[in-house]
Amino acid sequence: MFCSEHEAHETVPSIYDDVDIRVRYSARLLFLTIRGQKGSKRQGILLTGICDSGKTLLFSRLVYKSFKTTFTSIKVNSGTLKIPEKNKSIPVVDLPGHERLRSQNLDEHKGLARGIIFMVDSGAVQKDIKEVAEYLYTILTDNVISKNSPPVLVACNKQDLTLCKGATVIKSLLEKELNTLRMTRGAALQGTDNSANNNVYLGRHNKDFEFADLKSFQVEFVECSARGKSEESNGDTECVLEWIARVA
Repeated sequence: MFCSEHEAHETVPSIYDDVDIRVRYSARLLFLTIRGQKGSKRQGILLTGICDSGKTLLFSRLVYKSFKTTFTSIKVNSGTLKIPEKNKSIPVVDLPGHERLRSQNLDEHKGLARGIIFMVDSGAVQKDIKEVAEYLYTILTDNVISKNSPPVLVACNKQDLTLCKGATVIKSLLEKELNTLRMTRGAALQGTDNSANNNVYLGRHNKDFEFADLKSFQVEFVECSARGKSEESNGDTECVLEWIARVA
């Protein structure tokens, strides 16, 4: 079971307000509508990850059941996924992965997440490991997210690529990088007034970081391919759909 996508690059403009405001409003309105319904206000699935990880193609597969050529996203995409097993639908929100946009969009939607999918480009993870780990660290150490403790799925995408890394290798790479980040960020926080947003300690003290040591989160790893063997295929996203059905 594998997930992937091949996204073209697009230069991100310097002014986003007019481009993003209506899309952000629509995504927020979708979540607020769910918030007012019976049960938990945290009803949405957030798609996160850095640029070119495959979020937008996975979003298209989940919401529209189709392959769509995608570009580096500078705006939020929102839609609804039907879950026949539970006779219900759940909002899905694809957050832009560009470093200048991700924090603001995450802040706007993090409190409404029932589950978080963190996409990783399995073909470029070794090259991008620092940026990938920094974004995942931001998510896992966020006070609001840690308090709500939504389940997290690390989707190792683009498994259709010949030289991609498997989930076990990616997990190990992330653990090592997150361990380094934990030390450097922790040392930096000691010199502040602790007013920073992200100050949750990951894992156990005096022990190298492992995902198994996380108390607040249930973090799972799967291998997937949003693209599949070809554009005409249905992709290989069953593992992601099964996870969403479980947490919905």
